[in-house]
Amino acid sequence: MLEHLNTSLRGIGHRVIDRMWRLGVATRFFITALALSGESLRRFHLVIKEIYFTGVLSLIIILVSALFVGMVLGLQGYNTLQKYGSAEAVGVLVALSLVRELGPVVTALLFAGRAGTAITAEIGLMKATEQLSAMEMMAVNPIARVVAPRFWAGVISMPLLAALFSMMGVFGGYLVAVPLIGIDDGAFWSQMQANVDFHEDIVNGVIKSCVFGVACTIIALFEGYDAPPTAEGVSRATTRTVVNSSLAVLGLDFVLTSFMISP
Repeated sequence: MLEHLNTSLRGIGHRVIDRMWRLGVATRFFITALALSGESLRRFHLVIKEIYFTGVLSLIIILVSALFVGMVLGLQGYNTLQKYGSAEAVGVLVALSLVRELGPVVTALLFAGRAGTAITAEIGLMKATEQLSAMEMMAVNPIARVVAPRFWAGVISMPLLAALFSMMGVFGGYLVAVPLIGIDDGAFWSQMQANVDFHEDIVNGVIKSCVFGVACTIIALFEGYDAPPTAEGVSRATTRTVVNSSLAVLGLDFVLTSFMISP
């Protein structure tokens, strides 16, 4: 019994040490990517190419998801608010839900599932086929040439995608509330404009999306760069990207929200 307990505690200790070690390596990887970003920013066409890959190619899933999320919010919001005689405030509910929370969070989760996994798989395959080693042999730093442009592309793309998500979500809520249910058009837009604050709502949402962009992108890049050069290693790294990015987004959302609404 005592030996089994010691074995279990030893296993837990090894896992904790391994997680802490990976966290330290990831932090060093992040700092190195920032330090070597000058070359990629000078050659901005590399970043533009990656923005197309991570941002533009993610537009379809972002916009379609936002449309249906907004429509569901419109239906649920009307069903709840009409019980209290405030059905005209459904536009406020839709806009605040999207701008404050759902826009940045759902966009980050979709970004991690679509663009993050693609980044991890791409870099993992580059490592498996020894392309990164070939760059080092030619005196080309793979972090500066491969990692940094993708990092800045993700950081730039995320706030833009979150803004488009919120816009399309509001449009979806409008389609349900005004033409379908019959809410007054003027009341829908006027109450939304009067109750959505630029600094407390929109700016805070942009800050969240920027932080989520940094977290999701660096996790995807690190998992791909650190993946074992095998098919199984790349597949596991892709899975870890989705899991770790989702947990990071939800955890950071709580932390950022607690700071933003603190008195």
